[in-house]
Amino acid sequence: MKLLEGKKALVFGVVNERSIAYGIAKCFVEHGASLGLSYAAEPILKRITPIAQELEADFVLPCNVSSDEEIARAAAFVKDKWDHVDILVHSIAFARREDLAGRFIDTSREGFSIALDVSAYSLVALCRAFETQFSDAASVITLSYYGAGKVVANYNAMGVAKSALEASVRYLAVDLGARGVRVNAISAGPVKTMAASAISGFKTILERIEEKSPMRRNITIEDVGKSALYLASDLSSGTTGDVVFVDSGYNIMGV
Repeated sequence: MKLLEGKKALVFGVVNERSIAYGIAKCFVEHGASLGLSYAAEPILKRITPIAQELEADFVLPCNVSSDEEIARAAAFVKDKWDHVDILVHSIAFARREDLAGRFIDTSREGFSIALDVSAYSLVALCRAFETQFSDAASVITLSYYGAGKVVANYNAMGVAKSALEASVRYLAVDLGARGVRVNAISAGPVKTMAASAISGFKTILERIEEKSPMRRNITIEDVGKSALYLASDLSSGTTGDVVFVDSGYNIMGV
C-alpha cells in the first residue's frame, strides 16, 4: 500500500545521500509521492542533481531561505509546475561554527540572528509563501533536536534556534489549522550528516545515545523517513502542533 499516492511533496534541505531530508524524500517517493527539491547554492546543485535523477524528482529549484525574494520566486516556480502542494518538508538549519563551541554567553548578536533566521524564521517564511498553494489536508514537517529543550554541550545558538522553531510549529498549526493544514516537527536523534560535523564533540553524543537510550542504538535517516511518512500521510489526520521524537527513546531518560 502506497500511503502518498498522488501527493506532491516539496522537500527543502537535501544536501547529499546522508541528509535526513534525503531519507525523508526517498521514503516519500517509495510511497508514491511526486517530488520537488530545492538547493541553496550552486555547489549544492551539483550534489543533488544525481539525487534528483535517482528519485525522479519533477524539478529542482534554487531557494536561499534567508532571502524573501528567493522564497517568492520559488513559490511562483512551484505554482507554475504544480497546481497545489500536499507536503512541505523544512530540513534547514545553520549556525556559524564559532557559535557551536565554547560558551553560549559569548554568542555574537550577528551569529544569534543568523541562527534564528535560517533555522527558525525560514519555516514561517516558507509557510507564508506557500499558504495559498497548500491543499486543504496538507502537511508541513520540520526537523528539530533534543537540544531545543535541554542543554546539549556546544549546541548553543542552534539549541535556542530549535526552541524557537518548535514554538513556531505550534503557532503555525493554529494559523493554518482552520483549512486542515497540519504542522508538526520531528525531533530526530543525532545522525552523521554534514551539518552535524560542525558540532564539537559530536562523536561523544553518538556514543552516549548507544549507551543510555532505551534501544541502545543511534537512529538512521530511514527511521526519520518512516516517521515523516506517517506525518505526511492521512494516517496523521488529527495530529498537529506536535513534536515527535525519533531518537531511540533517549528523550525519556533521566539521570
